[in-house]
Amino acid sequence: MAQTLDLQQRRTTLRLLATTAALWGAGTGSARAQAPSPASAAELRIGFQKGTINLAILKLLGALERRLPGRKVVWVEFPAGPQILEALAVGSVDLGATGDAPPVFAQAAGKDLLYVGAEPPKPDSSAILVKPDAPLRSLADLKGRRVALQRGSSAHFLTVQAVARGGLAWADINPVYLAPADARAAFERGSVDAWAIWDPYYAAAEIDGQVRVLATSRGLSNNNTFYLASRSLAGDEATLQAFFAALAEADAHVQGQRQVAAKRFADFAGLGLATVLRVLERRQPAPVAPLTPALVAEQQNVADVFARLGLIPRPIRVADSVWQPRNHLTRKFA
Repeated sequence: MAQTLDLQQRRTTLRLLATTAALWGAGTGSARAQAPSPASAAELRIGFQKGTINLAILKLLGALERRLPGRKVVWVEFPAGPQILEALAVGSVDLGATGDAPPVFAQAAGKDLLYVGAEPPKPDSSAILVKPDAPLRSLADLKGRRVALQRGSSAHFLTVQAVARGGLAWADINPVYLAPADARAAFERGSVDAWAIWDPYYAAAEIDGQVRVLATSRGLSNNNTFYLASRSLAGDEATLQAFFAALAEADAHVQGQRQVAAKRFADFAGLGLATVLRVLERRQPAPVAPLTPALVAEQQNVADVFARLGLIPRPIRVADSVWQPRNHLTRKFA
């Protein structure tokens, strides 16, 4: 009986994840309709995902509000990076965090966004999943298979890299572009053969025990997290300085009080504690810093790969969208 209840709890966790994402996952139009109207100078609107734990903890701690007295901070949740950057591009939010691919797609589409910071890599926090009894045993076995992924997300780049590592061409697989909730549902009912996904969706599915990891992003992608801002906000270095200092405070809380932070995040996100702890196991300390030349070059490679495959409409130069702080002190987000 205990095992049955435990399985039910795990399935409930996945349903909660799916329900939250489904509220936004119908596409960018859904996110845009739900997002706040254009902000006044007294507002700072931040787009975040459940997987961006430091942002969620920052919201829960209220650390940013303390550092910006008199400024209203508005938090808007999205299922994935592409939806955040669409909202950012149309002026519905001022700041957001995404994986590696969303800003590449946004820049290629002519969106005027700026990279203002980055976290250290998290190569174990995303994976390509298959069913435990699936005949797929290597990346080469993806040939001819249907792979669910969010278009323009970090999972998209992971899939591209996995296909190449398996000695396949992109045309050798059948990508099925779905938001996380829809992808999970398609995977569970067997409509797709594999699912490329990130935490906490990955962790929730893994804890449930109904998946097998075909490959993580380790060795395929660094799974970087970037912070992007509107050009107008990038001109407000004092606000960005306060934001990144508050984010450092949130990261210190996560690292120094892991059990407390995990419980807080689990309650906030409607996730099981075991799922959150699994997510945190895969995370190292995540101090945010401006992009280094090496990281810009790495992100340029992401863009070049997508361009060569014709997955973005034109080649881009990532450096053109990287924030250059005027004040040298902002080069240390502390």
